[in-house]
Amino acid sequence: MPDRHRSGRGRGRWRWRWRRWLGVLATGAVYVISWRLTDIDLGRLVHGLSTMWGWAARSWPPTTRELDLILERAGETVAIALIGTTLASVIALVVCVPAARNLTPNKFVRIPARLLLNTLRGVDSFVFALLFVAAVGLGPFAGMLGIAFHASGSIGKLFAEAIEDLPSGPIEAAELTGASRLETVSYAIVPDALPALASVALYMFEFNIRSSVVLGVVGAGGIGQQLRNSIELLDFPRLLTIVLVILVIVTVIDQLSSRLRRALA
Repeated sequence: MPDRHRSGRGRGRWRWRWRRWLGVLATGAVYVISWRLTDIDLGRLVHGLSTMWGWAARSWPPTTRELDLILERAGETVAIALIGTTLASVIALVVCVPAARNLTPNKFVRIPARLLLNTLRGVDSFVFALLFVAAVGLGPFAGMLGIAFHASGSIGKLFAEAIEDLPSGPIEAAELTGASRLETVSYAIVPDALPALASVALYMFEFNIRSSVVLGVVGAGGIGQQLRNSIELLDFPRLLTIVLVILVIVTVIDQLSSRLRRALA
């Protein structure tokens, strides 16, 4: 018996070592393939860095020319993120209830709701914005719709997880009183989950501010459009001004949002 146990332990260690080496080889193969697919060329990087250094030297000092237009477009970027995140939160509130396991045990309802959230989350806001630019034309409206559709998937998933983490006591107590689903959600779910839901929405607003800047590059409005124009015209002082405005906006929004989320915690 002892010999059989030792033999079994020996085979187990052998298998573990082979699996470990196979894992190392597979990981190495993935990195080699990824290196080739990304066409990494350090020589081009060195040349590009010298070019960018020349642009940086030509960008100083930043200009205040068209500052009013830049600030107006910056406000547009914040508005895209604000309205987009708000609309996304409303969509998420509607879909997260059938997607939460503790509220919807029926898998024929829950799984389609989860698939919808995964689909919205899986398509990037950049892709949604491109589609809406083709559908509704250039401008911030397309950007706002792109933000709203993508963010609704992410917010809905986080909302559903926040609801699933709630204690079951208040929900069961509400159901025992004969409360309808809407009443259960209104009186037993929302008051307890509200701080977590608000924290998720604020976090996504921070994220969407940065996304809204990028969306401008594809013609979806905001300060990103001005950024692209300055790069195309090689107007580096104006480009530096825009970058500084973006940094100020992102920093201020991040700080305000972080303080609000800490207050809600």
